[in-house]
This record gives sequence, structure tokens and C-alpha cells, in this order.
Amino acid sequence: MKYFEDEVHNGNWDDVEKYLSGFTKVDDNRYSMKIFFEIRKQKYLEALDKHDRAKAVEILVKDLKVFSTFNEELFKEITQLLTLENFRENEQLSKYGDTKSARSIMLVELKKLIEANPLFRDKLQFPNLKNSRLRTLINQSLNWQHQLCKNPRPNPDIKTLFVDHTCGQPNGARAPSPANNPLLGSLPKAGVFPPLGAHGPFQPTPAPVPTPLAGWMSNPPTVTHPAVSGGAIGLGSPSIPAAALKHPRTPPTNPSVDYPSGDSDHLSKRTRPIGISDEINLPVNVLPVSFTGHSHSHSQAFSAPEDLPKTVTRTLNQGSSPMSMDFHPVQQTLLLVGTNVGDIGLWEVGSRERLVLRNFKVWDLGACSMPLQAALVKDPGVSVNRVIWSPDGSLFGVAYSRHIVQIYSYHGGDEVRQHLEIDAHVGGVNDIAFSHPNKQLCVITCGDDKTIKVWDATNGAKQYIFEGHEAPVYSVCPHHKENIQFIFSTALDGKIKAWLYDNLGSRVDYEAPGRWCTTMAYSADGTRLFSCGTSKDGESFIVEWNESEGAVKRTYQGFRKRSLGVVQFDTTKNRFLAAGDDFSIKFWDMDNVQLLTSIDADGGLPASPRIRFNKDGCLLAVSTNDNGIKILATSDGIRLLRTFENLSYDASRTSENSKPTISPISAAAAAAATSAGLADRAASMVSIPGMNGDVRSLADVKPRITEESNDKSKVWKLTELSEPNQCRSLRLPENLRATKISRLIFTNSGNAILALASNAIHLLWKWQRTERNSSGKATASVAPQLWQPPSGIMMTNDVTDSNPEEAVPCFALSKNDSYVMSASGGKISLFNMMTFKTMATFMPPPPAATFLAFHPQDNNIIAIGMDDSSIQIYNVRVDEVKSKLKGHSKRITGLAFSHALNVLVSSGADSQLCVWSSDGWEKQKNRFLQIPTGRTPTAQSDTRVQFHQDQIHFLVVHETQLAIFETTKLECVKQWVPRESSAPITHATFSCDSQLVYACFLDATVCVFSAANLKLRCRINPSAYLPAGVSSSNVHPLVIAAHPQEPNEFALGLSDGGVHVFEPLESEGKWGVPPPVDNGSTSSMPATPPVGGSGSDQAQR
Repeated sequence: MKYFEDEVHNGNWDDVEKYLSGFTKVDDNRYSMKIFFEIRKQKYLEALDKHDRAKAVEILVKDLKVFSTFNEELFKEITQLLTLENFRENEQLSKYGDTKSARSIMLVELKKLIEANPLFRDKLQFPNLKNSRLRTLINQSLNWQHQLCKNPRPNPDIKTLFVDHTCGQPNGARAPSPANNPLLGSLPKAGVFPPLGAHGPFQPTPAPVPTPLAGWMSNPPTVTHPAVSGGAIGLGSPSIPAAALKHPRTPPTNPSVDYPSGDSDHLSKRTRPIGISDEINLPVNVLPVSFTGHSHSHSQAFSAPEDLPKTVTRTLNQGSSPMSMDFHPVQQTLLLVGTNVGDIGLWEVGSRERLVLRNFKVWDLGACSMPLQAALVKDPGVSVNRVIWSPDGSLFGVAYSRHIVQIYSYHGGDEVRQHLEIDAHVGGVNDIAFSHPNKQLCVITCGDDKTIKVWDATNGAKQYIFEGHEAPVYSVCPHHKENIQFIFSTALDGKIKAWLYDNLGSRVDYEAPGRWCTTMAYSADGTRLFSCGTSKDGESFIVEWNESEGAVKRTYQGFRKRSLGVVQFDTTKNRFLAAGDDFSIKFWDMDNVQLLTSIDADGGLPASPRIRFNKDGCLLAVSTNDNGIKILATSDGIRLLRTFENLSYDASRTSENSKPTISPISAAAAAAATSAGLADRAASMVSIPGMNGDVRSLADVKPRITEESNDKSKVWKLTELSEPNQCRSLRLPENLRATKISRLIFTNSGNAILALASNAIHLLWKWQRTERNSSGKATASVAPQLWQPPSGIMMTNDVTDSNPEEAVPCFALSKNDSYVMSASGGKISLFNMMTFKTMATFMPPPPAATFLAFHPQDNNIIAIGMDDSSIQIYNVRVDEVKSKLKGHSKRITGLAFSHALNVLVSSGADSQLCVWSSDGWEKQKNRFLQIPTGRTPTAQSDTRVQFHQDQIHFLVVHETQLAIFETTKLECVKQWVPRESSAPITHATFSCDSQLVYACFLDATVCVFSAANLKLRCRINPSAYLPAGVSSSNVHPLVIAAHPQEPNEFALGLSDGGVHVFEPLESEGKWGVPPPVDNGSTSSMPATPPVGGSGSDQAQR
């Protein structure tokens, strides 16, 4: 800053701009814009003050004209200063003193703008380098060189840094590897150089990470941008009024320029490479208010009650003291519990029903080691140390305090089977985890024998054993960064080590605060690492780690001075930490070390209660003093539980013969059948592979929970809506420029709708919070505003010279609604959703993009379907096509990722479906759609795909049919075909809870199906929503979109440019009644008589 200040004081304007341009360009963000404007304005005024008109005109044309596009009026006013004898005659410049004082005043302003500009963060002071930094870098370099040695010696000898290191080969003998030579146990491992320094040649040192781990733990810090506005540029003296230092909540009414916020737009204009970080920098609010998107760098006050599960909604009696708990990853109301006497319990929390209780017993005593047999005879008491579900919920593992690990397979309902029993460690097994190295499910265990072991989850074969800890290993935490899989482990001496799946020993050696019992966990998005530990003296710590340096980044405060027992913790929503301490549950915001809040759950908690969140963070299980468990819930969690409670209550009123007879089904089917617990899902006759590859039908699974007690004496009738007063529908305010609506989506927040019209223009409707609409969510009851930024620009896609109406439009919205990636036959554009500015364009045709999808785990990776039938896997950050997938013969019309199965499903205009691994991008399966006889699809007919909430089944939409496919076998398990005489399907989508399918037809009819069996439950005729003068032969829906939180709300995009939002009448609350379920059928796909999209009152059966 000192150099910059001197140059400004001396008026060396060219040098000032040259120096600045090393950090930022004029149009990077609003702060940068204002910095350059103030400098150039000062230069201009100084030229006028010297009466050097020629110089002033040159500055005006060369330097200031760039700002005219943002504020024409201001530029005119600046130009008019040329006509004045003394520019101080202008009222706003009347206080301008001499040059020296003006420069000083401007410098104060510039410093504020520079400090507020996110591009200058961490660049205002020379960084502090640790004394050991150079040594660390040299060590890493030498390790890398040693990795490349053909004959690496276990204790390499380094004599110089002038040339690259290589190990010599004495007498041609290969040096023994330390991994298998017991004599070398005390020497440093191969690949670990002693540090260079004055501390002796063999001082132990944390081994730097060898490649490919050079950046294995790089973790971009999440930054909270200061709430300083760049302010509007203007003629007057450059002071920032106090009010301007806070982000305004409403659009400014002054005519001055409103630039996009610095935090939202520092990607602007940098087309190559742009790099989308974890979406923390791109707010979507109307103006730059602090954004609480998925990375939660928030600065505003936080109202805890909304986001944290604080209401006690269930109390369950387990019968013995819970030691470990885990919610099912898919069916989020299923709770697995392990207790201090070795019992395993499985609870359906919603209905308060204990589905399974297993007491500890060794399955095969003969296969156990003698020490275990002897120990069990001496003292048969066994406790559970840890229970955990596998990532897809098909298995769960139990680690016991004696030698043993048991793995069970889960088949839905109350069906649990013995899968594997492993005599894993000598002494207690302290922790167990699942991971997927090399695309193969593994079980990781650690124990009192100071080892970590990796086992094949299918057959129990031991794959790796990691030795190196000098004390019992207390916990393991497997994780992966990009392609690198690794495991953190903690031991009772406070050491933290990291291991790759190889035999080369530990890669790092950190000290855990407390140096005793420590557990580690990542935030849900895998970007932040935390640990929680308790010392032998009862001092507890939760800390966040800087992984790459092995240093504690922040230490959270608020623990009791002496914790009674070992504190357990958990993370949720990428935002909160929770720990059981001092007879209560304590919560922290990840970005704030101060305690957020503490609750006692109405009392009755032990000193250090066990705690566990479900995946969505809406439920929290807490152990109690009296061998029980309390379930705490947020408002969303209460709604989730109430669904199950009510449904269960309804089931209890039905006759005795509706008691469940659960047939064995795989976990995938269980997820499909019971994750939301509704009858038409539980009774869906889905054929799904069992654990042993046998195919079983769900037809004989009677519902444990029924949606309505369907009284057989009543005749079911299809709900038909033909009048406007039979449902709530709203046509959104028009834009005269809109042509037909080609693509439509609700934003993920649920408070706006984005449409892409066929003329390449995007339209955004936003609902505001009002008395009538307190939530601010999209609704048919209140009209939204067709929104545009103050600049008035539109988000318009690049189009080719040919007719844009013929192009295939596509778009994809980022998870936090910050930006949209879109194409209409030309280049792909990346738009900032707050400012509508084009942040980047890439991939000029040919081929043109026809479908876009973000990778669910990495926003920098997008799958791009092309009109030449290829799919390109593109990394935005490095501007590189990572893979090109070929398997279709016509343009790509649909793409969908399953993060549970790690696959990408694609569909094309060739009516073909393909499944690709999203790890290596190889094709796993493909299948052509069966086109019903008598139907000839048009040449342009699209096939769309969308995953069910269970991430295992997906919906296929084609003009001739709707179908549900199971992904792993790529088998059609449900199909619905309209009659030959009826109109083709134009589009369809799941409701947000995957219970319904909404479909629209070429004759403007909309049909609502129960998703579990694709049976029609409600039909909305065109007369219910199209104005009387509009004929359904001229206007029809092209696209349909479901609200992300309200299962009964959807929107239609019409061929006349209109968008309609639909909700059922409040008195009804839902779309029709599901048809009765017949449990007698054994077919895995019922031959349902097809019902047309229109023209028939006939019931479906």
C-alpha cells in the first residue's frame, strides 16, 4: 500500500493504474469500477485545473468514456465541465480545494474501496512466512524426487540441492523395502526425508505428502465478504456515507449506477479459466445482502429456532443405554441404535415403532480366535462401540468392544439378515466406517491392537492393514478429494495419522487437541474438516483443521471446564456443529467460535449425551439417562414425522389383514418402497434385484403405512377438473417479447421461476414476502414480479445465424441459485442470476449443446449433451473437456446424475438410455425404449430422464409413454402408455417428494399420477386454466416443473409464452385420490389399461 499511496500523492496516474491492473481490471466488480473511476476523475479535474483542455479531452475520450455505458447522464455532466471556465462552478465540485488536498481526500476513499474489494483480500500485507516454510518445500520436493527413484533406499542420503536426488544402486542389490523389512522398523519410511536444518539428521518430522497428494488436502478458505458497498460513482467528493457501508435491502432509487456486488461478480469477464468455487461468492438476492447459501459464510444475525432441531417430538425406550446411533441415509426416519449390552435396535422414528431388536451373539464361535473365545467365557459382557450405515443404506456395520465386527444387510421394513462376521482386532474394535476405494465397497475398522484394517464388504477378505500408531486406535474417518482416497485415524495418545490405500505407511502425523479420545468428521459437502476430543482431565475441544498444514484453524468455545465422559459431536447442513456436553446439546455455527445456543431437551440427559443428526439435519437423536432416546426436530422434521405418524395411524384403523408381510427385497427396493412411507409406494409392484441377484416382486408387500384407508365399498373415481374454480391457477405477468416457453424450472430456494423462451431470452419471476405470502415462496395465490436488475439488461443466449426458434434450448441452475448455465443453439453462457451479466461464454458450435447438467458433488464439472450425439464432461475451472462419451446415435435430450450410485444416465432422440460411471466415465449399460405398437414417434421426439428421490429409480418421459426404470439393471419396472387416439405427452416430472408424476399433453391436458404405480389420480382439462377465448388446439404446454418444497405445486410453460402456476384448492390439499391398490397381482409391471391424456372418464381399472 505504501508504494501505491506515494504514487497517488505524486500524481503518477499511469503508474498507479499499471500497479492496480496487476490486481484487478476496471470491470471486475463494483469496487474496482469505482476505484478506477475516482482515479480517472481526479486526473481529469487536474487537467481542467491547469486549463490543459487538450489533455482533459484526451482523458475524457480514452479513460472516462468506458463509464458512459453504465451512466450516460453522469458522462454528459462530466463532459459539460469542459465548457466551464472553472469546474468549481459546478455545485458538486464547489468544495474542491487544491490538487494536494484533493489527492489526499481521494486516497482515503480509495483505501476504503481497496479494503472492501474481495480481489484484494490477503494482498494488502506481505504474508507472514513461517521459518520452516522453505524447509517444508524442500522436503516436499525431495520426497517427490525420491518417489521417482527406481531403487528407493529406505534412508536416502542427500548431499546437495544443486541436482535432482536419485538413490544409487550399490552392487546392483535392491534395497529392501521398509514395508516388509522388520529390521528397518525404526528408520524413517521410504519417501520421508529428515528435515534440513541444524537439528541433527534424524529428527522425526511429519512426512510431507507425496504425489499424487501434492494438493490432496488443499481447501480454499470460505471467505465472508465485508458488507461494504462500492457505492455509486458520481461527481461529488468521494466520501462514502455511513449508510453506503451496509448492503441496502431494497433497490436504490437514485439514478446513479448500480454495479453488481464485488462478491457476486469477480468472475466477470474472465472467460478462461473461470472456476466456480463452492458457490459461495454469487448471491442471488435482488441486491448484495449477505447470502446464506450452501457454504454458509454468513454475517447476519442468526435465528436458531428455524434451522436447528430443538423441539422434542419423540421419546423412545431402548431398554439399555445407547452408545452409538445412525440414521438411514435414504429413509431418514429410520434410526439404528447400538447399546452398552451389545443390543442392536432399529426404529421407525415417525411411528415410534421398533422394527428390530437383536441381542449380541457370536454367529460362528468356531471361526473365532482362541483369545476371543477365552475372553467371552471369562466375561461374556459386550458393548457396542459404533453402529453405521453403508452409503446406500443396504448394509450396516456394528463394532463391538470385543474383537468382533458384524455386518448386517437390510432389506426394508423389519428384515435384517446376517451378512459378515469378522474377528477384526485383538481387544476392542473402537470404530468402523464404510468407504469406496477403487470403486469397491470396503469396511474400515480400528482397534485396541493399534492397527487399522480394511476389509472387502462383500466377502470379508482383508485388503490392507495399517500399522504405525503407538497407542490403541480410537477412530477412523475415510474421505476422498478429487480422485484421492484416504483415511484419517486418531489414537489414544492424541496422534492423528493419514493413510492411502497402499502399504507405504502413514502420510501425516498431527497432534489432536486434548491428546486422548478424538473423533474426526467432514462437513456434508466434504470441504471442511473438524475434530472433537476430550483429554484425560475432562477438557474438551472442537476444532476446525487446515488439512494441508495440519494446523488448527479455529477452536470453538463453550465447553464445561471438566466434561464428565467423552464428548461426542456431529455436523449438519455444512453449517452447524453440535456436541453433547454438560447434560445438554451445544450448537455452534461453523464460522463462529462462540457458542450459538445450548438446549437441555426438556431434561433427563446424561452428562455427555450421544447425538446424531439425520442426513437433512431436520432430526437429531439424543441419548437419555433412562436408557432412552429423544428425537429433536426442526419444523421440517416435525412435518416429516407427522406424515409417518398420521399414515401409521390410518393404517392402524384398517382391518387386521393389512398387517405387513414383508418379503425379502433389496435395500434399493426398501428405499423405494418405504422412504416416504406412502401406500402407493410401499405397494408398488417393482421388480428389483435382491442381494443374491434373485429378482423378487414387491407386489405381495402389503403396505405398513397406507395413505388413505381405501374403503373397498366406495367406488373409486378419477378426479377430473374442468372449471377454473376447481383448482388454484395463476398466469404469471407477461413479457411481450416472450415467444414459446422452451425450458422451465423453479429456483432451488422455491421463491422464483426461471424460464427460457425459444427466442433465447430468460425470464425470472420472483415472489416477495408480503402479508398474504409470509414465506415468500412461489404460490398460485399471489402474483410475482417479472424481475430485472436495475441495469435493465436481459439474460440472452448467444444464437447462431440460423433460425433460433429451431435450436434446442437447454439450461441448468446452480444449487444455490447464484448462476445459470444456458444455451440456445450457440455458445454456452454462464449468467450471474443477480445482475444478469454474462460471466463467461464457451464451447462455440458445432456441435451445439442440447442438454446441461451440473455434477452433484462438484459445480466445476458439467455434463454437456451435444447435437452430434456425444456427451462432453467439461471442467469449467480449467476450461478443459475431461471426457467425451459416445454411445448415442442422435442428439442428447436428457442427462441425470445419481450421487448415491455414482452414475450419469443419458437419453437421446434415438430413444436410447445409457448408464455411465461418473468415476471413470465408462459406459455400464444401455437399452432402447420399447415404443408401443401403433405409435410412431416424431423425428424430433425427446426422451427425458429424471431421478427419483431414492436416487436408484428414474423417470423416463417420451411422447409415447411414461416409464420408471431401475438403474443398476436398467430395467423398466413401470410403464404407462396413452391411448392410440389420444394426444402425445409433451413433458413430465416427479413432484419434489417423488410421490407424484405430473405430465402435460399436446392437447393442453395435465395429468397427475401416483409415482409408485403410474396410476392416474387426477386430470386437469384445458378449460380449468386456459382463458375462454383460447383454443387448446392453438396453445399447449411444452414444459412442466415441480416446486422444490411443495409436493402439490407445479408450473406449466406454454407455447404462447405464458407460464401458469398450479396448486390444489386449500380445501382439497392434494390432487385427487390414488386409485385403490390390489395386492393380489404378482406381475412386476401391471398391464394397466392405458388412459388417454384426454377424452375419457373411464376409471383406470
